[in-house]
Amino acid sequence: MYLFLNESFPSGFQWATSSESFKVEGGWAEGGKGETIWDRFGHEHKVLNNQTADLACDSFHKVDYDTYLLRGLQVDTYQFSLSWARIFPSGHKDTQSEEGVLYYHKLIDALIESGIQPVVTLYHWDLPQALQDHGGWTNQSTVEAFKDYADFCFSRFGDRVKTWNTLSSPWVVSHAGYGTGKHPPEIKDYVVASYQATHNMLKSHAEAWHVYNNKYRKTQGGQVGIALNSDWAEPVDPSRPEDIAAADRYLQFMLGWFAHPIFVNGDYPAILKTQIEQKRAECPHSAPAVLPVFTHDESQRIHGTADFFGLNHYTSRLVNHSDGGCTPGPQGVGDFQAHVDPSWPSTASDWIYSSPWGLRRLLNYISIEYLNITKVPVYITGNGMPSEYSVDTLEDTGRIKYMRSYINEALKAIIEDGVDVQRFTVQSLMDGFEGQQGYSERFGLHHVNFEDPDRPRTPKMKKHAMIYNIHSHYNAYHSSHLSAVPYDRPRNCIVCIVA
Repeated sequence: MYLFLNESFPSGFQWATSSESFKVEGGWAEGGKGETIWDRFGHEHKVLNNQTADLACDSFHKVDYDTYLLRGLQVDTYQFSLSWARIFPSGHKDTQSEEGVLYYHKLIDALIESGIQPVVTLYHWDLPQALQDHGGWTNQSTVEAFKDYADFCFSRFGDRVKTWNTLSSPWVVSHAGYGTGKHPPEIKDYVVASYQATHNMLKSHAEAWHVYNNKYRKTQGGQVGIALNSDWAEPVDPSRPEDIAAADRYLQFMLGWFAHPIFVNGDYPAILKTQIEQKRAECPHSAPAVLPVFTHDESQRIHGTADFFGLNHYTSRLVNHSDGGCTPGPQGVGDFQAHVDPSWPSTASDWIYSSPWGLRRLLNYISIEYLNITKVPVYITGNGMPSEYSVDTLEDTGRIKYMRSYINEALKAIIEDGVDVQRFTVQSLMDGFEGQQGYSERFGLHHVNFEDPDRPRTPKMKKHAMIYNIHSHYNAYHSSHLSAVPYDRPRNCIVCIVA
């Protein structure tokens, strides 16, 4: 039976919601913005129902509208990602779109005027296509390009932005972009490319952190970290040492692949390296994985490059030992199989199942595995679930149950376990373009009508709450001084969900 902890979050705890550039901005070719790999993917009709992110939520033209929604949620912070190609259309500093820069200036200023802290992610999956044409994250030159991009963003926005995520869910980029090829750039190479992409993303993260640390920290006083995604892995049979070890390998091949170099010793986890070397010995004619090696200087440069531990977490898996043979990919190389319990509530996503207890266990694992020496806080940078477009998303009782349970498990980790969690970010502010699934999966706290070119937003409410179209209310008050106008009831605030 699920036990609910009736306690309060610590004073100063921060509530946030989020969005990602390619999922909400639209304006895909406006203001000199360059093409991204997700633009190309959509235009090549590789998304459900041939949908694209060309207009998305039209947030590029709706800064005041989106800020108005955020005031209604009563959040402390808003986490959003920048579009690299909107600032540097080619991905390089010799091309710059001032109109793109002005868009982010306007958004940041609007947030601050509303008393909301901007939390900025430099990269959430939408690589400039021009960089991908030269190998993308598998090309060492992308490291230098990212460093220049980060430097520029710190210099332009860092006087107001005090929290930065360098990358968000980089494992998904390595796994789905360069491993399975299900995401753009559709590289199906889990032997070499996936590991090389991770290698260069880790170096890119470190370079960005050092740029901030050396050039901006003293005057701007902010912090830089990375938002890593991870499931929780529970042994199928906790009494079997083989399953316990397999569950640990699952975590090392997902979370440890990125976290260990940053938070432990500047290198990949020993178990990951040992497992890959063992497979190379077992499979001399078809090595299933080639892990790059950091130089001594690279390891030193990567280690310790995070002022907080960002965590994106949505679900759990039951894991058992299984001989993967010479098959590339985490399960083959890692010798494990992952399952879900059929009793876990499902969602619109085929990979997200509600298992809230996994968040508490993962937070404790992170605290012990990565933060026992370097004491930095944990920020939950993403948690949420999608609902089906076909159901009554305005009632949204499934999401409320999911969020209440996960938030309460974070509270247990804080109150009962002493884990230093300081922020909880709900994904997301509004429905958006969800990659391959287009607009069919709805993560938003606000429903977006993608059939209407004006993209009106409607708060999703608790059951039996009055349905209220905020779009008409917004338009009624829209003026040059909208930031002073309150968001009237009924409110779909995050604090209300917790209550």
